[in-house]
Amino acid sequence: MTDTTRQGARGGRHHGDESCSRPSGQRWRIVSPRGPETGRSTFHRLRTGLALFAGRLATNTSKRLGLGSGGIIGGRVALALQPDLLGELVSDKRVVVITGTNGKTTTTHMVAETLRAAGEAVSNATGANMPDGHVAALMTRPRADFAALEVDELHLARLTERFQPAVLLLLNLSRDQLDRVGEIRSVEASIRQALTKSPGTRVIANADDPNIVSAAFDHPDVVWVSGGCRWKHDALNCPRCGAFLEEVDGEWKCVCGLRRPRPDWTVDETGLIAPDGTHEELSLPLPGQINRVNATFALAASTALDVAPRAALERVRSVQEANGRYEHTVLAGHTVRLLLAKNPASWLEMLDLVADNTRPLVLVVNSREADGHDVSWLWDIDFERLAGRTVLVTGERALDLAVRLRYAEVPCEITPDVQQALHSAPITGSDQPAEVIANYTAFRDLFVKRQRR
Repeated sequence: MTDTTRQGARGGRHHGDESCSRPSGQRWRIVSPRGPETGRSTFHRLRTGLALFAGRLATNTSKRLGLGSGGIIGGRVALALQPDLLGELVSDKRVVVITGTNGKTTTTHMVAETLRAAGEAVSNATGANMPDGHVAALMTRPRADFAALEVDELHLARLTERFQPAVLLLLNLSRDQLDRVGEIRSVEASIRQALTKSPGTRVIANADDPNIVSAAFDHPDVVWVSGGCRWKHDALNCPRCGAFLEEVDGEWKCVCGLRRPRPDWTVDETGLIAPDGTHEELSLPLPGQINRVNATFALAASTALDVAPRAALERVRSVQEANGRYEHTVLAGHTVRLLLAKNPASWLEMLDLVADNTRPLVLVVNSREADGHDVSWLWDIDFERLAGRTVLVTGERALDLAVRLRYAEVPCEITPDVQQALHSAPITGSDQPAEVIANYTAFRDLFVKRQRR
């Protein structure tokens, strides 16, 4: 898989001409890249050292007291003592940033693994995707060659104000936590603004998602990935002018000129087609088309950083779970597979994985701050595909979910918790694990219980 010269969405070159003309008499001044200045004062160095010590102490204390992984508190303490710490920690690293509504954590795991084929890599593997989480992760391996950082969509602009990543992955955009994040258009505008601050970053973007294309359309260096876009309800109209998007044979376009760009990487039912036209099979431990797409983004990122393609491919094939996602584990004495679904687009993908089997199915929905308090999105999910199958529902919004399933003509039983649901389910044996689909905080609680087993 070779990295060839890309063509932009509108046919322009992506790897701009390095040469430039200089007007007669013009004097050029070399400006160092953004990052920590050389020759820091003794006070500054002492302050940075103190921040790192205090941050690591907070992380270790949190772990020892069983209060959490320390993936946030350590970074929060360190940043309070040294606000510029993030820029200092990434100054000597080649950084890949991953953002989007769904798939960030899994793709970050994959990116980190591919980078380890070429050197030491650090990542915020727990999914703590704001600046305090980034600092907490980077403190663990300050001498790493690479960093793979998942970032919340609304915090991307804050990150690009501090440094320019080497590579930025834009996965997808769909509705999620509307009471916190807001509408898709505001998120797309925020990402577009963030990209203007990183003209030297290689952007790897989803060619099938109009919201992502709009955000990246004007950037000078974009590599496009196509893997299909099944959830289209948030991209029926042009993000820029509002006109209805015409789609013919998978190619969409708008009267204003925004259109689906020609992809450099294409994902099919068995693998991927690389920019040089070669086809690679992607037989992955992680299930579904969505994870072939995630893996392709990771391989495109490693290619941009000159990681040997064959070594990167072997690494991405070794990823079996991502912070509990898709993991087979034991809960309440029963073997289960844990699946995370937090919005209509991700529920669509997870229902794909379970719809064709008859294993016991448990659905869990909460509505805490991290989930979004509004669960009206339940009515946008195609639960009708579970018709005729009995499912068990639990969580803080179990009644809301049960009402939605009743209208979908899906029989369900409400239980107090997942443990009771599993005891009530007809378990057929360890070779047929129950399926548990949970939204964010419900999934997190189950993952913590699994860790404490």
